Amino acid sequence: MSVLYGAAYAVCLCITAGGVVFYVLALIAARRYRREARDAFRVPGGFTPSISVLKPLAGLEANLEENLRTFFEQDYPQYQILFAVREANDPAAGVARRLMQQHPQQDAELIVAGEPEFPNAKVWSLHRMAGRARYSVLVVSDSDIRASRDYLRGVAADYADPRVGVATCPYRAEPGGGIWSLVEALTLNTEFWCGVLVARALVGMKFAVGPTMILRREYLDAIGGFAAVGTYLAEDFVLGQWAERHGYKAARCSRPWGYVGQVFTNPLPFALVLMGGPAMPLAALVLLLRAAVAAAVGCGLLRDPLTRRYFWLAPVADVASLIVWALGFFGNTVEWRGRRYRLFADGKLAVS
Repeated sequence: MSVLYGAAYAVCLCITAGGVVFYVLALIAARRYRREARDAFRVPGGFTPSISVLKPLAGLEANLEENLRTFFEQDYPQYQILFAVREANDPAAGVARRLMQQHPQQDAELIVAGEPEFPNAKVWSLHRMAGRARYSVLVVSDSDIRASRDYLRGVAADYADPRVGVATCPYRAEPGGGIWSLVEALTLNTEFWCGVLVARALVGMKFAVGPTMILRREYLDAIGGFAAVGTYLAEDFVLGQWAERHGYKAARCSRPWGYVGQVFTNPLPFALVLMGGPAMPLAALVLLLRAAVAAAVGCGLLRDPLTRRYFWLAPVADVASLIVWALGFFGNTVEWRGRRYRLFADGKLAVS
């Protein structure tokens, strides 16, 4: 038993020490990003290409109308909004129609996509909308995104560089109700974006994440359109991964051991194990760094009121995140909007 205890203690010590390195890198990356943020989101020379916004919809989500309305109120010269639902009687279709009637001056269209022909139903909707998109810059935005008035001006900035094929922008998660929704939002705002910032600082790349992706039409056509990623679960990952292959700047990169290495980005649960032992100073340092990183990213960059009000839930969020991470090694099925899918080793999926 003492041997097993010693081995477990050594593992916790190693992960905690690695976590210290990660947190220090996160603080440096956050400071660097904050210094660059003003220039990064300023459109150079008033660069405002015409944009087609693609909004896949499915069901009546909380605050759907308020979220969609923000896209009708953009401070941007020329853009098109495309909505897609699977069936004409989808409640979300009624919301989209109502907003289109309230804003007749806005170029907007609702598409009934029909039964998905791809395993990834969202990509099927994107495929149908892309066929109706008139402009060369496509902004893919989830239905639960609420945008500021300068959102499109910000996302257009990177496309002044013709080498950019895929890009993204940070978002702040808000809970939908309930303790676990709050924990998830806190995890995204204080842990997930830390990893993104560190990766950006180390490899010099921007990461495309599903809620907001910006794609150049030329790049999308080069890979075969959205149909090319219709069999993948994480289409945002694949779209970023393929960018370099077609001569564009990559928004994402694939690291085979990246998932295993994520344990070092969440050292707080392991640090709690070390409290009270000889490594207590190291554990205390992790606690302090965790607080500093949450303040720098959650409060400083994302201006998240949740981080200020509910920071005491950070240990709960980190433990829950660790459990979810560990469970990711078991099973190969996912459930999305009432459908169960089987996930394969190459990232593709099929309806189970």
